[in-house]
Amino acid sequence: MADPQAARDVLANRSGDFRETSDFFHTRRGVFGPRSAQVETGRAARALLRAHLDARRGDIPGLVDGMLAPASAWPDAGNLLIRELLRDALLHPGTAPELTVLLDAVVDRAVLAGARQRHSPLSRAVFRRRTMRVLAREIRRRRLADTEAGAGAGVAGSAPRDLLDVTIRSGGPAAQPAELAEVYLSFLFATVGSIGFVLGWCVYLVGTHPGTEGTAAGFTVREAMRLWPVAWMFARTPVREHELRGVSVAPGDEVDVCSYLVHRHPDHWERPDEFVPERWAVPRHDPAFIPFGHGVHTCAGATVTVSLLEDLVRAIAQDRTLSVFPSGEAPLPGPALAPPRFTVELGGGPGSDSDPVGRG
Repeated sequence: MADPQAARDVLANRSGDFRETSDFFHTRRGVFGPRSAQVETGRAARALLRAHLDARRGDIPGLVDGMLAPASAWPDAGNLLIRELLRDALLHPGTAPELTVLLDAVVDRAVLAGARQRHSPLSRAVFRRRTMRVLAREIRRRRLADTEAGAGAGVAGSAPRDLLDVTIRSGGPAAQPAELAEVYLSFLFATVGSIGFVLGWCVYLVGTHPGTEGTAAGFTVREAMRLWPVAWMFARTPVREHELRGVSVAPGDEVDVCSYLVHRHPDHWERPDEFVPERWAVPRHDPAFIPFGHGVHTCAGATVTVSLLEDLVRAIAQDRTLSVFPSGEAPLPGPALAPPRFTVELGGGPGSDSDPVGRG
């Protein structure tokens, strides 16, 4: 599905032609729910991340200097930068060391670009079982602690300390630990993985298009998400036979909304295949732009994500000299659309006397 309006109609599902689903809350048993739990989880996660980022915004220049300068290998560098910036939001500082070590292992083995190809199916299966076992044990422990403190699900109490707390409390007492563990891992993949990959695309595109370094960070972020949407495919299942833009679809079929094609639709974009960040200088609400999905299941963290990316693009691509050296690999369309591998060299920095114009 590449037609923008048809794509939005499918995702909105106002006529109930498709099985109601969520692109974030999938588990191996189906879809985590009810919908009220999804809404509460998204709201609480957004509030926690916003508060965390407000408190840590001043740390971004130091993290960039410490982790990316003078040179860094991407897209992994972007994922690891996001992990460090959000580490205390993913797991609060008082979490048992076993769990923090496990989080780093999950990022290394399942989040970084090409990570899954570096391990055999058997190794991945064994690691997943261990991950789920450790997370389920921590979920039960926290539930018990919440109950004893009078801050269990549905009871007003202390604010959630991290995204695991958010998942446990918003899910309610009926949710199984295995379900909650999968939702928490979705948070990990969406933050460290997806946000890290979008950051990688931003840096790659600026570095390979000389003269765009001074473009407003918000324009760069939106244009990167337009050209290379990390969430590039949304799958939907019909619940009854009907016609969709002249094509008959029925239960058993799969309708795929391809945001990559929607975002490059020639009827909606001038120079659709080119990186033109200044096109966003004029505010637009185009149906051919769905980087976070559309309808009731639009990503709850969209505004926080864009704000974070703008801060990081300013710190990396505008406050320093930037040189990008592509390795020549093409992006691979996996579950998330990751950038090709490239190396970044950074010079200067806030307060530096070096030339502020980056090099492609």
